[in-house]
Amino acid sequence: MNKTLRLAASALLLMGMAACSSNDTTGEWPIPEEPICEMNYTPEKTQFALWAPTAEEVEVCLYTTDEVERIPMQAAEASMWCAEKEGNLLGKSYTFRVKVAGEWLGETPGIFARAVTPNGERGAIIDLRKTDPEGWSEDQRPALTAANQITVYEMHYRDMTAHLSAGSAHPGKYLGMAERGTQSPDGLATSLDHLVELGVSHVHLLPTADFGSIDETVENNTQYNWGYEPQHFNVPEGTYSTDPADPTARIRELKTLIQAMHKAGLRVVLDVVYNHTTSVERCGFELTVPGYYYRFNPDGSFANGSGCGNETASDKAMMRKFMIESLEYWVKEYHVDGFRFDLMAIHDIETMNLIRERLSAIDPTILIYGEGWAAMTPAYDNEQLAFKRYTHRMPGVAAFSDDIRNALRGTLDCSQGGFIHGVAGNKEGVKFGIAGGVEHPAVTHTEAAWCAEPTQHMSYVTCHDDHNLRDRLELLSPEANEEELLKMAKLAHVGVFTSQGLPFIFCGEEMYRSKLGEKNTYNMPDKYNAIDWGLKQQYGNLVAYVKGLIALRKAYPQFCLGKAELVRKHLTFLENEQPSALGFRLTSPDSEQEIYVLMNGERTAVPFAVPDGAYTILADGEQVSAAGIATKTLQNGEGLSLAPIEACILLKK
Repeated sequence: MNKTLRLAASALLLMGMAACSSNDTTGEWPIPEEPICEMNYTPEKTQFALWAPTAEEVEVCLYTTDEVERIPMQAAEASMWCAEKEGNLLGKSYTFRVKVAGEWLGETPGIFARAVTPNGERGAIIDLRKTDPEGWSEDQRPALTAANQITVYEMHYRDMTAHLSAGSAHPGKYLGMAERGTQSPDGLATSLDHLVELGVSHVHLLPTADFGSIDETVENNTQYNWGYEPQHFNVPEGTYSTDPADPTARIRELKTLIQAMHKAGLRVVLDVVYNHTTSVERCGFELTVPGYYYRFNPDGSFANGSGCGNETASDKAMMRKFMIESLEYWVKEYHVDGFRFDLMAIHDIETMNLIRERLSAIDPTILIYGEGWAAMTPAYDNEQLAFKRYTHRMPGVAAFSDDIRNALRGTLDCSQGGFIHGVAGNKEGVKFGIAGGVEHPAVTHTEAAWCAEPTQHMSYVTCHDDHNLRDRLELLSPEANEEELLKMAKLAHVGVFTSQGLPFIFCGEEMYRSKLGEKNTYNMPDKYNAIDWGLKQQYGNLVAYVKGLIALRKAYPQFCLGKAELVRKHLTFLENEQPSALGFRLTSPDSEQEIYVLMNGERTAVPFAVPDGAYTILADGEQVSAAGIATKTLQNGEGLSLAPIEACILLKK
């Protein structure tokens, strides 16, 4: 839509807002209280509905193949337009067309579409119940009894299954990740079975909602994309379906994957991208209510807090309603267990708190976290947006901690290393992360505590949109041999998994994956992104080490005390003057156990003042075991000396 027409539509919108009834509390056009369903199919008739307050006319374009029937819609209450068509329309497709300021806009499946034809061009009329796999009504999310059970594993469908070594019958597809019994050429578990073996609790799926960058009509298309280009927010992406031409296949196959993960004891987190759209021309927002769903600059151009050409306006009543109902739909229809919000700081705090409230009403254990930043400055009052520094104002919502990330592994731009490289100036950042981002008397980090509770702190060193850990280590420490690099990797993982926050790991980091030195691989081929499962055999010691850390965290609740006051009471840091050496003690509210975690990022041995007593060694530089790998008695104030680039975890009863 051109700017002149959009400005005209915006003027109509403002006029309508001024004319709202006195019982409208939104300050905008009235919106319906009940959930919006734009297409409701039954064998007897199909009902259509669209919220279009600035429309002069609206019609449904009903397609049988390429033949179209145009059905006028009637204005109804709360700015809705409605129509219905008698008869069984199963298998047909539809679009809406809206007339604003005297001009008919382009066709769109709407904004609440739940099924679409290839490339999202039209909405598909389907029976959702026919997309349920066998036993779907009995599907339940795995139990979650305590926060120390949580470990989040971020993955992309193609990364995990596309390489020949994954042994997948459906590489790059939903069904590929749903397979059990897949093995590498070395006979080791891959894909879903690997995640079960590793012991993670939550699987973070990169964007799964329909996005606009890959042509779904190309058979066996191997084009790659992370999917941060949303087109239809309530429809699974067809690229990962075995039959993108069938609107029901992608729905059934995603449900099959979620069901398989639930049966395997894994919860599913969707990466959601409500902050922007693939383009304003292809998304239903501007084609239904131009000038409403996005934020704009004073000159009428689209604001660009996302860095992708536009930013949505979560502060607007219908955008807020859309986000909340979309998330509820994913939970209820697809049994999703959590959400990661891309560029969460573009969304306002009030909306995020309402999301937490509404999802908690379904299940309070649903996980919510996001990026506490924006790509560029959003066009809204920044003090009202969900920036990381305001996480304490959003109970039950967590944010990624670039504090512990940068402190452990170095700066985002790779200009300087971190604690694991022996670089001074990072100890307080690591301590901040170990404390889970809450106020602690022994932490003097340059940034103020931003978490009200430690479970609001997502602890990590890498994720998809950066160098992975191996490539970063090789880039920043070209003089180090592989043994030293692996020690650094282990030390970084110890920092993440002994943090009071919630640990997060990027797929393949446990087996020393490489992306061939590339940082931003969002649209690069499998050569750079697909995991070679031969690495699991080659770096089996690292795999076992990470697996051991996950099991250790689950075995000892001290690693996730859950409450800020408990962290301040039971976490004590040990005195140590070395800039890249850190030790801390964890006590238990329920027992006399003491756990000592020692981390030496220095390139020389470092002594730690550990009290005398009999200890069980839970982890050293080679292995981790919740049951213990050896015993050691300290006496006469000798303390413990730690070798360079090494960690040690001790249990004292």
